[in-house]
Amino acid sequence: MPTPDELYDQASTLKDQGDLAGAVAKLREGLALDANHVLTHSALAVHLQKLGDKEGAIAHAIKVTELEPNEPFSFTQLSVICQRCGKIQEAEDAMAQAHALQGRAGHKH
Repeated sequence: MPTPDELYDQASTLKDQGDLAGAVAKLREGLALDANHVLTHSALAVHLQKLGDKEGAIAHAIKVTELEPNEPFSFTQLSVICQRCGKIQEAEDAMAQAHALQGRAGHKH
């Protein structure tokens, strides 16, 4: 049985071949094995946004921020997904959070 990482790699290959729907299906298989696989949620956010599933895209991007709450990139990605889905205030809020985390990281002793 493939691991979530292997399914993620297979999904990446499908995406590179232009099969976004196939990539999404592989990624969903990966989540069935590990519901907290960050890379899978991140990829699903991007792919679902491109396929027009705004709610699904945002839900997966939010899940990434829940799994990696101290990672500025998580909030940057959420901001981009929200912006592309027309959720401007949510995009600005997520970017502010990313900047706050980056500032905190720069002030560590």
